[in-house]
Amino acid sequence: MEHILSEISSFVWGPIMLVLLVGTGFYLTLALHFFSFRNWIPAFACLWRGRKDQSTKGEIPPWNALMTALAADIGTGNIVGVATAIAIGGPGALFWMWVTALVGMMTKFSEVLLAVHFREKTPAGNWVGGAMYSIKNGLGSKWIWLAYAFALFGMIACFGIGSMVQANAISVNLEKSFSIPNWLTAIVLLGGSLAILVGGVKRVGNVAGKLVPYMAALYVGMCLIIILMHFTSIPRILMWVISDAFTPTAAEGGFAGASVMVAIRMGVARGIFSNEAGLGSAPMAHAASTAESPLVQASIGMLDVFIDTIIICTMTGFAILVSQTDAGAPLWSSGISGGLLTTEAFRLNLAGFGEYGVTISLALFAFTTALGWCVYGERCVIFLFGDRAQKPFRWIFAGSFGLGAILALDIVWLFADIANALMAFPNILGILLLSPVLFQIVREEVAKDPRFTL
Repeated sequence: MEHILSEISSFVWGPIMLVLLVGTGFYLTLALHFFSFRNWIPAFACLWRGRKDQSTKGEIPPWNALMTALAADIGTGNIVGVATAIAIGGPGALFWMWVTALVGMMTKFSEVLLAVHFREKTPAGNWVGGAMYSIKNGLGSKWIWLAYAFALFGMIACFGIGSMVQANAISVNLEKSFSIPNWLTAIVLLGGSLAILVGGVKRVGNVAGKLVPYMAALYVGMCLIIILMHFTSIPRILMWVISDAFTPTAAEGGFAGASVMVAIRMGVARGIFSNEAGLGSAPMAHAASTAESPLVQASIGMLDVFIDTIIICTMTGFAILVSQTDAGAPLWSSGISGGLLTTEAFRLNLAGFGEYGVTISLALFAFTTALGWCVYGERCVIFLFGDRAQKPFRWIFAGSFGLGAILALDIVWLFADIANALMAFPNILGILLLSPVLFQIVREEVAKDPRFTL
């Protein structure tokens, strides 16, 4: 079973998926005249202004909506995924992560705008949106099956990637670094998640709005210390990343070498896994925003790709690339991969604290990822079963979060990974089919808001 699921996972996350996601980003970037490149400053201005409620629609301020989405985005992909991409694809993989993020900003903008524009208010007062509602309300009844497919895959993915896998990552790392038993971690995660999740999206948004900025600042701060310790190497590393993106990386030390295609595949795959642009997850959080218009929230929404990949993933990548082993060889080519590579970079440069700093960061990243994914799963469950399923879902999700800390999850991970990929197909198809509507909405909104240009 594990072999079969692994083959399916490799297929759904293969070249077709990557071309579809990146190609859609390029198409939207060109069609909307590089909107994300020209309007990121107004987007940050709207984010700062949006710390307070802007309209009577929605449940949480734009700031909290972005922090909830970032809570889900910033996770193991920023620590483990970047290291894996470099260890397999070479330094050039980081460049292709940047490319994926730059075009992914436009994909995230588009899916968030459609989610806010086509959102609904349920009888219980929940403001719900996302690909399922965009497809249902934008494409009509003949495409309703696509909306249900997205919601089903999202519900499955939230229990795997969103809860059990994250809890397992927390328990394994805490046991390794601090000798905390798994059962104790499970109890703490169960109680902590219940205390937050029973308050719904408003409490999740409040917690994310306060925790995520400090969590990200702690990790970025540690990375910056490492990078500044090797300040003179930064120009050389930057040129190295760019040149290796277009030339094969030679074998070195424990590194087996990588072709340009391997660098592209690893950079794109790990970039998308980290920022989730095109997967359709984050718009479900943004749809609850009280932003003054869909354009404003969509502009704020595209910033989570920038923050997640351009800032945080870059910090991880540079912290690894400037590090050297005790023998003086480049650490990235030592043959170490995954989270161990990042941990080793921190241990070598921040003696006595680095390893524990990574563990604490990973635990915080994984915990907030679970909170964000609970919001996503809840929205999918409401679409499938109605408001009555909301409270039972929260209890089940919290239970699975605690359970994940004490179980082996290889098969669960594969199921969730497949479901996560399958979310992208209905989401991307919905965006492409609704693109004429999307372009019209953007033109109308930009005409009314002088802060933005098209």
